Amino acid sequence: MGRILALDQMPDEFKYIVRIANTDLDGNKSVGYALQKIKGIGDRMAALMADRANIDRTAKVGNLDDEKIEKLKETVSSIEEWTPSWMLNRQKDLMSGKDEHLIGIEIDMRRREDINLLKKIHSYRGIRHGQGLSVRGQRTRSNKRKGLAVGVSKKKVRKEARKEVKKGR
Repeated sequence: MGRILALDQMPDEFKYIVRIANTDLDGNKSVGYALQKIKGIGDRMAALMADRANIDRTAKVGNLDDEKIEKLKETVSSIEEWTPSWMLNRQKDLMSGKDEHLIGIEIDMRRREDINLLKKIHSYRGIRHGQGLSVRGQRTRSNKRKGLAVGVSKKKVRKEARKEVKKGR
C-alpha cells in the first residue's frame, strides 16, 4: 500500500512540470525516466547526466530544488564537453567534422538537411527518398505497396470487365 503523508510532511514546493531543453518533463517521474523524454537522450545518457549532476536517479524531478534543476540544465547544455565521443549521437559531422550531440528539434532539422543533400547530389539514397521508396534495400515487390494495385486479384478484374462489356451491349 502507498504511504499517506500528512499535510505537514508534504514537500514544500512540488513542481508538476519542469522545463529542461525546451521540453516539459513530468514532475512525478524519476530523474532517469524524465530525462529520457527529451528527444536525443536515451536511458544511458540520462543515467550519465544524473550522475554527472550528482543527483539521485530515482529522485522525482518535482521534488528537486531550483539549484539542482539548474545543475541538470547546465549538464544537458554541455553534453559535448564531458561525454566521450563514442556516446554522442552525431559523430564526425559532414559539414563541420566535429562530434556533436543533438537534442530536441535539432535532430529533425539536421535529418531533413541530410536527406535534402542526398537528393541534391542525386545519390541512390536521395533518389529513393525522393520517390518515396524504401532506402535501405528492403523488398518492394510484395511489401510497401500502395495505390490501386493493393489487393487486386486478376479474377476480380476480369469479372468486372465482363460485367461492363455486358452492360454496354
